[in-house]
Amino acid sequence: MTYRGKYKNGTVVLPKGVDIPEGAEVEVTPIGRPSNGSSHEGESSFYERYKEFIDVLDGLPSDLAENHDYYLYGAPKRKQ
Repeated sequence: MTYRGKYKNGTVVLPKGVDIPEGAEVEVTPIGRPSNGSSHEGESSFYERYKEFIDVLDGLPSDLAENHDYYLYGAPKRKQ
């Protein structure tokens, strides 16, 4: 059986009337981010995780993002 609840102040709050035996093992799978778009406590943003790599490489082609298959594998360029 599956129940839906919300995580609030360190506790999973289930709907009223849900009766799970004390000590029962449960599995919790988050199904989405909080609606305010903030990260969970302890998580960093994509930028924070990878900011040390910004502007590290010089001399790359200006169209590398669009034509990476061309540069990596020799596929035809998407745009000339």
